[in-house]
Amino acid sequence: MSEFHPLLQHHVVNTLAWPSLRPLQQQAVGPLTAGRHALLIAPTAGGKTEAAVFPTFSRMLAEDWRGLSVLYLCPLRALLNNLAPRLQGYADLLGRRAALWHGDVAESQRERIRRDPPDVLLTTPESVEAMLISSKTDHAWLFRNLQVVIIDEIHAFAGDDRGWHLLSVVQRLQRLSNREPQRIGLSATVGEPAALLDWVTAGTAGDKTLVAPPPGARLQPEITLDHVGSLGNAAIVLSRLHRGEKRLVFVDSRARAEELVRELRMQGAQTWLSHGSLGREERAAAEEAFATAPAGVIVATSTMELGIDVGDLDRVVQIDAPWTVAGFLQRLGRTGRRTGAVSNCLFLCTSERALRDALGLLTAWSDGYVEPVLPPPAPLHVFVQQLLALLRQEGTLGRHTWRTWLGERLILGEDVEQRADAIVAHLIATGVLSVDGGMLQFGPEAERRYGKRNYLDLTAVFADPPTLAVVHGRTSLGQIHIRSLLRRRDDEPAVVLIAGRDWAIDHVDWRRRVVHVEPAKHQRGRPQWLGTGPGQSAALAQATRKALAGADPEGVMMSKRAEQATDELRGQFRWLRSEPESAMVRDADGTTWWWTFAGTAANVELAGTVGDLAPATPASGLAIRLIDDVRHADLVERLRTDAGNVPPAPPAELADAYKFADVLPDDAAVAMFEARDRDPVTVERVAALPVHRVLLSDRGPRP
Repeated sequence: MSEFHPLLQHHVVNTLAWPSLRPLQQQAVGPLTAGRHALLIAPTAGGKTEAAVFPTFSRMLAEDWRGLSVLYLCPLRALLNNLAPRLQGYADLLGRRAALWHGDVAESQRERIRRDPPDVLLTTPESVEAMLISSKTDHAWLFRNLQVVIIDEIHAFAGDDRGWHLLSVVQRLQRLSNREPQRIGLSATVGEPAALLDWVTAGTAGDKTLVAPPPGARLQPEITLDHVGSLGNAAIVLSRLHRGEKRLVFVDSRARAEELVRELRMQGAQTWLSHGSLGREERAAAEEAFATAPAGVIVATSTMELGIDVGDLDRVVQIDAPWTVAGFLQRLGRTGRRTGAVSNCLFLCTSERALRDALGLLTAWSDGYVEPVLPPPAPLHVFVQQLLALLRQEGTLGRHTWRTWLGERLILGEDVEQRADAIVAHLIATGVLSVDGGMLQFGPEAERRYGKRNYLDLTAVFADPPTLAVVHGRTSLGQIHIRSLLRRRDDEPAVVLIAGRDWAIDHVDWRRRVVHVEPAKHQRGRPQWLGTGPGQSAALAQATRKALAGADPEGVMMSKRAEQATDELRGQFRWLRSEPESAMVRDADGTTWWWTFAGTAANVELAGTVGDLAPATPASGLAIRLIDDVRHADLVERLRTDAGNVPPAPPAELADAYKFADVLPDDAAVAMFEARDRDPVTVERVAALPVHRVLLSDRGPRP
């Protein structure tokens, strides 16, 4: 701590009564107080926040920074709300101020920040974008003193287009502050940390450092796998197991989370609920109640994965399986924080398919696999968003001087660099942009789409689903997808399930998009959200094959139910062989599946490769449904001659998948899809493997 400013050192030792710093915090002091860009990596509860903010506060005091000098960016409002009191407390000790700004913060508080900026502002990239493009905020004045940008849970940004948006916004802030603000990323364990450091420091010239001390001696986590067969049975187990303890239960869909909470309450368990479509008050009240309760169950989606403090947890329970090993590690790390405590996770599988997925994930975990955080390639639609946001921010831009904002070597990467000029020309030709005296400005098409109040569409690179607000009296319960009501049959009861309770629809105000509800007396509703998960990776699909072939994941305890169900499951895959191959399996009723274990992206492409041999049904990550009378020789021949020759998706189909893609040139939209949604390496590998032919006398396994 001797490197800290004396005032900070005094308060850490005397006010906070810290006898020493943790390994990550100690190793971060030198490079961060020297102003180096850095990526700090540690497990959940590893002290990453203080590792970043204490050296930053020390620099603030030593160099006498004034005005808004530190941005602290988070992916979730809930995480910001959770962090704000702690950071405000640290700032108060030092005679400085920290404040919060996001979509739920009152306009009066935002106006105070505009007039008298704090030293530290906690916010999201989308809120920063809103500040940059809003006429209410003098962004050039507000950000003129910016010195440091801290990005918490950076792995949650880097794996999707929010990461590209984040980098672009930080690059624009660099131009506004007329300096290179220090970038400090905070991350949980990731597969390729050096690559993540390179990504977050793109566009900078300063020195950079990876701070990732080896994890200290940790007790082997307690991982238990159980097969309960249904969500109702999972609720019974949860209501009876580990009573008197605090349990955090993860469910990987909002709909299933709602159903589980209803089942738990029917069992008499004290239960709370948290997911992104609940009203802010409802979610905050649940999280606060659970944090202060001595025991109980909180059911959550991945929103609770990112370190939000809900008190001292005893147990983590996973319903079925998460999509990634990285997500599992985040959840596992929520427990075992007390001295001598062991981190733990109980898997409750509600179906045979869920058991299979859990076995695959735990096999990959026991083999030491963690997904690398890979930014999606060719973010061409983000480039369009950034051009439009810049024009909204600046009014006009030179035909080529927009590069001074997004980097002479574009921050968005080589794929965008190669097509940038052609995209600008296309936007001009289609009226999205116009040119006046060599200066770019909004064209009539952009004015129609993003003028007036519609400018808020420019603040995010993802499209929010069309939703209806659900209201009981003056209480906002949350939001449901608009299509969920439009598709309801006339004979269905007008009841929705939200906040873990059944509500009868009183009336719908379609103009204001509000659903007014009252408690339902005897009817049961269903959850009202749409959507699917991201699909299965090739690595997890291969780990699933290994598990089905007989490999038990090390370090995992199985209940007797799980052992029996696993034996039965492996019996269905008795045809699996140790040699690398795929298998065409036809069962007694003529149903035929091609088991590739290639992952969702590769299987979609392989289904396109074999064309009419595969019906128009979505491919899973493990297998592809083939026509019943397919011949083995025809499949082998089609792979030999046509592997990888899949027609590109029509550009019009990309508009729903990627916001701003609808204004790209057709060839650019197709190129973006080709780069993102295909897995040519895995396709080539699977196509080159022999195809084992299997005939079963009974019903075969289904993916």
